Amino acid sequence: MSLLKELENKKLNTNVSKGGKERANITPIHQGRDPYSELKSNLHKKIVDELKKMTASDKDNKEVLIKHIERLVDEFIQDSALHIPRWEKAKITYELVDEIVFFGPITPLLNDAEITEVMVNGPNQIYIEKSGKLYLSEAFFRDDEHVMHIIERIIAPIGRRIDESMPMVDARLPDGSRVNAIIPPLSLTGPTITIRKFSKDPFMMEDLIKFGTLTPEMARFIEACINGRLNIVISGGTDSGKTTTLNVLSSFIPSTERIVTVEDAAELQLRQPHVVRLESRPPNIEGKGEITIRDLVRNCLRMRPDRIIVGEVRSGEALDMLQAMNTGHDGSLTTGHANSPRDMLARLETMVLMAGMDLPIRAIREQVSSAINLIIHQNRFRDGTRRITHITEVQGMEGNVITLQDIYVYRQTGVEKDGTVKGKFEATGIRPKFIDKLIAGGITLSAEIFEPALF
Repeated sequence: MSLLKELENKKLNTNVSKGGKERANITPIHQGRDPYSELKSNLHKKIVDELKKMTASDKDNKEVLIKHIERLVDEFIQDSALHIPRWEKAKITYELVDEIVFFGPITPLLNDAEITEVMVNGPNQIYIEKSGKLYLSEAFFRDDEHVMHIIERIIAPIGRRIDESMPMVDARLPDGSRVNAIIPPLSLTGPTITIRKFSKDPFMMEDLIKFGTLTPEMARFIEACINGRLNIVISGGTDSGKTTTLNVLSSFIPSTERIVTVEDAAELQLRQPHVVRLESRPPNIEGKGEITIRDLVRNCLRMRPDRIIVGEVRSGEALDMLQAMNTGHDGSLTTGHANSPRDMLARLETMVLMAGMDLPIRAIREQVSSAINLIIHQNRFRDGTRRITHITEVQGMEGNVITLQDIYVYRQTGVEKDGTVKGKFEATGIRPKFIDKLIAGGITLSAEIFEPALF
């Protein structure tokens, strides 16, 4: 077994602060604190020069590349006549592999399955989210230039760019994890990276039930709604788990259907065989060539989709999405930022107006009420847990108001001494009006799942 593998197995690269508490006072970590910083810098330059001699196919093969780097580190350290302990040499090799092949100091954090978010606030401060709580890690970058190098490595494969003329960018990692980067002069703390990690194995409904996000009865109801081709909007605040829930809901779509997804940065993990993924494109350096979410939603209507899934509606594409739902594209799914189901409707009205169409509010509300059948609202609580707090039917218009009816709700009853949120899921006892549509589609639901006493 190589030193690199031994080091990885022993997890000597763990970079998370012990004790589980956020540090109040942060001492900047300087390159000089690492006794091997100069050696690693020299090795890095030499290895990069040597790798230029490799063929393109060998560079694309990560296993070959890593073995080659291991061998070069061993040779260069022997030539330097330095007496370095075995484990220190393995650690140097590991860090150089991360630097050259992967994403530098944050690679171990990205590989840790328990970490859900990585936040780089300049070179000397890297926070992580674990079990819904923030911790300061012990990882750090050398300087701002080092952070910029990693940002460029992340965004280069998907054709994005970042510079003073465009100092913000949304991107994704190869595994679908969402990345946002912002650099000076907009960021006063230096280059900043925020990475929302996704599980390598997409969550299933059983996982959400185990996490306490919803109950088995709610899961059966949602599955019936997906199979019954209802149009569903998943609403919630930032980091409430909307995309994860959308992924889980999409797993209920039959594999015989053609699915077209539209996203800013492709992050959905659909398992069906017939999926076409569309991703928006920012403008080039001349300010031309931009392809927006709205452009893609319009285009996907010509692609014969059975289902349209829009990762998130933020602007004028809401109008095109509603029109698609109203013109035969049943079973469409999307997400949106909102604080409640009612707030989601208000947000949709605003987004339709952003499309530049001078439509009366009543006309917009009629479009919304006839297009959307169900709103699933999700919240992130103070203890880091995420729960579906409302499953709400959109019943139609009464006068100038869209009527909503909760089918299931989550009611918080208190907070434990350790900060854990207490509460319970409740069925309101009301059967949705669209139950007849489900029955007509051959989908039957037991009357018991709507009984309040069940919960």
